[in-house]
Amino acid sequence: MSSTVVFRTSACPAAEDARAARPHDKDHPALFRGAADFADRAAWEKRAEFLRHQVLVSQGLWPMPVHTPIEANIHGKLERDGYTVENVFFASLPGHYVTGNLYRPTGRTGKLPAILSPYGHWPNGRFIWNSDEAIAKELQSGAESSPEGARTPLQARCAMLARMGCIVFHYDLVGYCDSTKIPHRQGFTDVESILRLQSFMGLQTWNSVRSLDFLLSLPDVDPDRIGVTGASGGATQTILIDAVDPRPAVAFPVVMVSMNMQGGCVCENAPLLRVGTDNVELASLFAPKPQGMAAAKDWTSDFEKRGLPEMKSIWKLFGAEADVEGKFFPFPHNYNLHSREMMYDFMNAHLKLDQQVPVREQPFVPVPPAQLSVYDKDHPIPADVADAAALRKTMTRASDAQLAELARDNDAWTKMVRVALEAMVVDRLPAAGDVEIIESSAPQPPLKEGGEWNGVLSRKGAGERVKFRAVFPRQWKGEVVVWAHPDGCAGLTNATALVDHGAAVLAIDPFTRVVKPPKASGSNPAYEGFELCYNRGVLADRVHDLLSAIALAKGWSGARSVRIAGFAGAGVEALLARCVAGNAIDRAIIDLDQFDFDRVRDDVDPMLLPGALKYGGVGGFLPLCSSGQTRLHNRRRIDSPIAPAVPAAVIEASAPLTEAKAAGWLMN
Repeated sequence: MSSTVVFRTSACPAAEDARAARPHDKDHPALFRGAADFADRAAWEKRAEFLRHQVLVSQGLWPMPVHTPIEANIHGKLERDGYTVENVFFASLPGHYVTGNLYRPTGRTGKLPAILSPYGHWPNGRFIWNSDEAIAKELQSGAESSPEGARTPLQARCAMLARMGCIVFHYDLVGYCDSTKIPHRQGFTDVESILRLQSFMGLQTWNSVRSLDFLLSLPDVDPDRIGVTGASGGATQTILIDAVDPRPAVAFPVVMVSMNMQGGCVCENAPLLRVGTDNVELASLFAPKPQGMAAAKDWTSDFEKRGLPEMKSIWKLFGAEADVEGKFFPFPHNYNLHSREMMYDFMNAHLKLDQQVPVREQPFVPVPPAQLSVYDKDHPIPADVADAAALRKTMTRASDAQLAELARDNDAWTKMVRVALEAMVVDRLPAAGDVEIIESSAPQPPLKEGGEWNGVLSRKGAGERVKFRAVFPRQWKGEVVVWAHPDGCAGLTNATALVDHGAAVLAIDPFTRVVKPPKASGSNPAYEGFELCYNRGVLADRVHDLLSAIALAKGWSGARSVRIAGFAGAGVEALLARCVAGNAIDRAIIDLDQFDFDRVRDDVDPMLLPGALKYGGVGGFLPLCSSGQTRLHNRRRIDSPIAPAVPAAVIEASAPLTEAKAAGWLMN
């Protein structure tokens, strides 16, 4: 007797998916609940490892670029009471220079602690020099107590930290002060920048990494006593450097750790960075090392009630709850005297500076901005300084060369690109228990008697509504085929041969969302990176849903193997899901429809996947198909210097794939 089941071609039940509205943005990030989301410290550490990789990939720093020797030009020493100020510039990349001031204590010997001091969007940045009117306002409000601190609060903290015995490097935000060849917010907002993970934020983060290299190149710096502190955009960089680099020992980000607004500039947003997370969780990656934070009358005003308790719960997992502190100060968005003095006490305690407690800021003589500039007639701007277009070509060549070398070692490439792909789709294969059925035509699938099962699935608590249809033969042999078809559930009409053979077949409707072109906002240019910073793209969401379907199938009682077939427009997501799922898939047959990521030219293209070209396009992911068997049809090879070896488990055919060929090969 034939086991054929009659397929119903009507659409699955209507459903609305929470993702369709793209619910997350800079003002509405995914919220972090602290230790409440983790069974124990090991569970948090697993999450933290994934999130650190997500941050590294988002910044274009996976793998970490080569740290070439720092060749710094240090000149123009100015003597002050208890400290000196020098001007510094060095290349972080060929043609791109980090510029700033180096503050050193006087009368100190031996190895000294060092502070990395980034800054945000303050007027004139490092050269800030407030007007007499602004000074009077700060003094009257109580935010400052001295005219010099109100005149230049950025110099105030550097001078005081130097007097406390720290070497301080105060360096420029790209586009500010002496770093103006690339105007702020410009040059890194097109589709190719997203495909190659080249962002304004990533450039700034790399400058922070190299600034830390510079500090550690100084012979009198103690590598075990490194602190980082900055406010606003400088706090964003404090969070980022602490997430991507293990060397800082103490951190103090100001007015940026929040569950509310996450950062409003191109330089504070990059694709992938905050998908499924927020600044509170990113700052928690520093646990269990000491971290202090200050909040103000801005988006951080509720930090003591929303943010700090969640962070304390993470530090508590390590028995270090006392090492994370936060306090609200009732002054506008800034790094005021009260925040600074809290920071001085925190650095004093955790860098062992041996200062009298409480530390009070001392009077100082500000350096006029002209004397802080690193370029003069004796130290001109380097002749090779590059604009954004030239620098991006340099970045692409360097990345391609690094990855081409890595591709010569199959094991190293596979480990690297697996981490990259998981970060690009912001997902791993979930456990079966992480997938829930929201709606169902029956209490459970007809595993033994055969028949059809319809419903809607989601990751637990995610608000997703993914329509599925599964068909079981009357004599199921434990084989499941996930049928990735452009027509979704309706595409199962051509899968009857698989059911006749005794396999169950599972299909889902592909996720859809109207992708609107990005618009310029305020001082920011149009940049799809703002959306992709907080939400998966359409392609990544489709991969995410296929992984849910694979996990669902693996969890069925009696399931012995899971296979996948991908057709035409659904082929790429099927391949990426197969790559992420690894040995959970024992056979895959996929039609790529001549697609590769070099064909993505528009922000609204649903195939836009951040990082896809950086890692060599489709060919870069194929080494992940080393288990079981994978048969590719209709693949087009792109011209790329990155050419990792394709595993023997991958078979290629030039002809387009038909449903009949797929069924025959899968069951052979």
